[in-house]
Amino acid sequence: MTQFENLTPEQLVQKDRENVWHHLMQHQVFQTQEPVIMVEGKGCTVKDIRGKEYLDAASGGVWCVNVGYGQDSIAEAVYEQLKQLPFYALTAGNVPAILLAEKVTSLLPGLQKVFFSNSGSEANEKAFKMSRQYFRQKYPQKDKYKILYRQRDYHGTTLAALSATGQSERKTGYGPMAPGFVGDLPPAYCYRCHYGKSYPGCNLECAHALEDIIKAEREDTVAAVILEPITAGGGVILPVSEYYGIIEEICHKYEVLLIFDEVVNGFGRTGKWFGHQHWDVDPDMITAAKGMASSYIPLSATITKQYIFEQFLSDPSDKMSYFRDISTYGGSLAAFAAGRENIRLIEEQKLCENSAAMGEVLLDGLKELESLPIVGEVRGKGLFVGVELVEDKKTKTPVSETFMGKVAAEASKQGVLFGRTNRSIPGHNNIVTIAPALVVTKDEINRMVSTLKDILVSLSK
Repeated sequence: MTQFENLTPEQLVQKDRENVWHHLMQHQVFQTQEPVIMVEGKGCTVKDIRGKEYLDAASGGVWCVNVGYGQDSIAEAVYEQLKQLPFYALTAGNVPAILLAEKVTSLLPGLQKVFFSNSGSEANEKAFKMSRQYFRQKYPQKDKYKILYRQRDYHGTTLAALSATGQSERKTGYGPMAPGFVGDLPPAYCYRCHYGKSYPGCNLECAHALEDIIKAEREDTVAAVILEPITAGGGVILPVSEYYGIIEEICHKYEVLLIFDEVVNGFGRTGKWFGHQHWDVDPDMITAAKGMASSYIPLSATITKQYIFEQFLSDPSDKMSYFRDISTYGGSLAAFAAGRENIRLIEEQKLCENSAAMGEVLLDGLKELESLPIVGEVRGKGLFVGVELVEDKKTKTPVSETFMGKVAAEASKQGVLFGRTNRSIPGHNNIVTIAPALVVTKDEINRMVSTLKDILVSLSK
């Protein structure tokens, strides 16, 4: 905290209260309690302004510091690039962008072109614009513009990304939403099946529903469907093995682009480089952010198949046929340098492998909690696990948000920071989320599991 040596914690708290508008916070609480102010981090541990250390089980609160805190080589890569050339708009090429794009496409066989920007929301906005312009140029006589999305999936805070989000509480107060977004696809959520059925004794109606929606909207109007491979903030929901094969087949049948939002799932979070790689599926586009540079610096990308890119190639005299889009900070050379070093660390430190191995330890440990009357289901992949809490296992009635707040508060007191679904689905913000950095150790995993178990046992008495 050397840069603040002349300010006391009390002074910083006061300055925070006077000047900072926090994300996702009701600031009324700061009248009676201090805002948490973090100052240091190493590995999976962070320290606040009062010197208290926490085991961060949420990778920066929003599942993004994939390589953990204190990876000096990323800071050094950024510093060296800032000295050489900090910025030039990506209307021109630059070496870090070229090399990062090459590396990213090598991790994604079948996808060949990378469009850089600086947030997950922005990456999804680019995907929507590409989808619409692609079809308007391919079929001038048609208007294939609608974007389909799935209930419980989250795609961002900007207005189009929010319009494509299947979480009604995120949208409350911000309407009207952008036109052309259709969210009738039910979640692939076996624990709370939309159709009241049980897998495998079903016909995967949740997947086949996509075809019904396309027909209802008219296939000539539907451009794309966007999905999180594993639904993240909507509850850490994993489709069954056959699900995405059905989705892909329907997309091919009606020429609908399949977009995977890998903003949370990507770069090792699920035990593979990308979440969709757990299924036999071949997307037309993916979007990435968060773990792409482990949020050491803002960076995102929209990554597409070659044939999509080629639809934007035409005579230069046609001034409207290219992708007329720019992201100012998509020209930050330091971000590209950070992304390259981040990927190098994931490879060198075998963090995808550690995510898979430690994810098994985490899932096995948490599965034991299903014996508790308050735990309805534990589910996840890699270092991305959700624990759904219920008042009654038979009725699956979700616990209250007040109860969830008590779980989070008690964990914080004990020095562990868990995530939880928040302001997503009315009456269903009842999932504890655990997604530590990919450098997490077995001892740290065991502490997370034992802490949550002790809290749940204590609060459910």
